[in-house]
Formats: sequence, C-alpha cells, structure tokens
Amino acid sequence: MLVAAANGGFGMSTIVFFILIFGLMYFMMIRPQRKQQQKRQEMMNQLNVGDNVVTIGRLHGVIDSINDEDKTVTLDCDGVYLVFDRMAIMRVDQKPVAETTESTTTAEDTSNVEEPSEEKQDKEDQKD
Repeated sequence: MLVAAANGGFGMSTIVFFILIFGLMYFMMIRPQRKQQQKRQEMMNQLNVGDNVVTIGRLHGVIDSINDEDKTVTLDCDGVYLVFDRMAIMRVDQKPVAETTESTTTAEDTSNVEEPSEEKQDKEDQKD
C-alpha cells in the first residue's frame, strides 16, 4: 500500500497542494471582489437627492428623486429627467467645495506674510 502511494498514488501532499491553491484563489480573487461589492453597496445606500452622479453609460446628472420600492433613481440631466435602475449608478461625484477652498487659501496667504523682526529694524536704523 505504501508502495502504491509512493509510485504516483493520491498522497497527502496532493491534498495539501489543492488546499493551498484554493486558499490562494480566495485571497487573490474572491476576497477583493467581496470588498468591492461591499464598498459599492455602501455607496448605493448613501445616495441622496442632489448628489452629482455618473451612470454606467457615462451620463452625468443630478439625483432628483429616489424610489426605494422600485430601486430606481430619477436623474436631472440639464432639464431632461431620466429614470435609471439604482445599479446603473457607476459613481458619485464630489460636490464642489469652492467656498471652503477659497477661505483656506485666503487664510494661508495672510499667514505667509512675514512681520519685520527686530534685527532687520536695527540694521535699517544703522544704515540711516
């Protein structure tokens, strides 16, 4: 019996090899796909009226209404209202943050102004 296993029979090393291959497939393919599905589901759950979105057909629009019963979304695309399945939303674009960006740049600009130090004033006084 041991001779048959050593000469090409189905041994323990073969079973371990298949288990390792399955484990590698799980960590390389299945697990990242589940994370991606979970991230997409979170995005779908956080959709709000007024969000800028892009559909899978690359159509840009603003969410006008959300119907949870039918799982549909109505998009306003420059006055044209279109109804899409919720799964047709590819991504949610970030809303423009121009107001906060302007206020931080203004604060940064004023903080970069150097006040004259005493040493510079002393040197200027000595020149006079």
